[in-house]
Amino acid sequence: MHRVRLSVADLSIPQISGSGQCFRLNRIAGDRYALVAFGRYLELEQHGDETDFFCTQEEYETVWRQYFDLENDYACYRSAVEERDIYLAHAVSFGSGIRILRQDVWETLISFIISQQNNIKRIKKCIETLCERYGEKRPVAADRCGGFYYTFPDAAALAGTSEAELRACGLGYRSRYIVETAKSVCSNKVDLEAVKKMDLRAAKYELMKLCGVGEKVADCICLFGLHHMDAFPVDTHIRKVMDEHYPAGFPYERYSGCAGVMQQYIFYYDLCGQTKM
Repeated sequence: MHRVRLSVADLSIPQISGSGQCFRLNRIAGDRYALVAFGRYLELEQHGDETDFFCTQEEYETVWRQYFDLENDYACYRSAVEERDIYLAHAVSFGSGIRILRQDVWETLISFIISQQNNIKRIKKCIETLCERYGEKRPVAADRCGGFYYTFPDAAALAGTSEAELRACGLGYRSRYIVETAKSVCSNKVDLEAVKKMDLRAAKYELMKLCGVGEKVADCICLFGLHHMDAFPVDTHIRKVMDEHYPAGFPYERYSGCAGVMQQYIFYYDLCGQTKM
């Protein structure tokens, strides 16, 4: 079995899996995780600072190193935290293994439409059902674990469905959003390739033309798909933290260039950590 073993600081596969930014990275047994992204299947295993990527060196270099944002120094982001900001210091320490993934924009778009008024467990279930019904079934290489996985369905596949069919996947009112968004992408009403070249403000404006994409979902796409590190999605978790710990407003200017990283530390801490100071 091909394997790339790395010693990487500030990388926790369990934390990233539970951070709410991706929904197809899951624990399969013990310390082993499976990920499906960009139509590929990857298994990972982590012990301390050592992470095993079960793939070829070429696949790691061309796909996964960038996907996990391993070229960025997250210690620099953490060191930017103001000492007097006790809440953020705790959040950063608690989620120090989180990195902002560089995900496929189309998958991120549909995933965060599904995420609206939803919890992580149910989002994952909905996405897997969608992939099984409308994605492509592919074999996992025999030198890995064998079996099959399903790719994320493309825009044409979802544009050809109906709202009723998607409701049968458990998507509820989001079904109409997905069908209409898929049709808009297929017709180039919104060109995702062009959006990839836009700055944060322009990208948000363009994405919000899509059915079911409001400011929060657009910010999620910008952060987790387009890697605009100043995108700062505000959901109920973040709003609660802002009201309690930053009543005068979050210091965005101090964290220019990494505000989105701080958002993820805060989100994960509020979701999984001890939030009462």
